Amino acid sequence: MAYRRVIRRKPVKRNCEFCKGDKNPDYKNVENLKKYTTERGKVLGKDRTGLCHKHQKRLSVAIKRARHLAYLPFVAGF
Repeated sequence: MAYRRVIRRKPVKRNCEFCKGDKNPDYKNVENLKKYTTERGKVLGKDRTGLCHKHQKRLSVAIKRARHLAYLPFVAGF
């Protein structure tokens, strides 16, 4: 029985937009939040946005707050 060789990938360097600008995602800035959602209203993942863990979590909380206050829709209209 042959053993498979495990090839490890190098970690990808994140280019977090919020770390560079020393800002945090804000629920009142709707135009900025729309960049991180799909046309159907889903939140994009860390691998698609390029954000670090801390700012990705804060982004999801900001999107949820904006939805609750009706700044963003929960789902897109059909």
